[in-house]
Amino acid sequence: MRGGVSDGNFTAALGRPTLDGLGCGGHGAHAEDEHILISSIANRAALMINMLASADFQQRALGPES
Repeated sequence: MRGGVSDGNFTAALGRPTLDGLGCGGHGAHAEDEHILISSIANRAALMINMLASADFQQRALGPES
């Protein structure tokens, strides 16, 4: 899948697995009333910590040469 305006396009172009859309819940993306839901911060932080600490994720993200 290609397209969009995410910075993930840069890593995807290098052939690296790329995840997008892992931010906090909220509404009004890129609008004057954009906001996040405070109640979603802890769950998203835990998701990111566990994902980044995962050996499988590190192997897929960094590749076999690391």
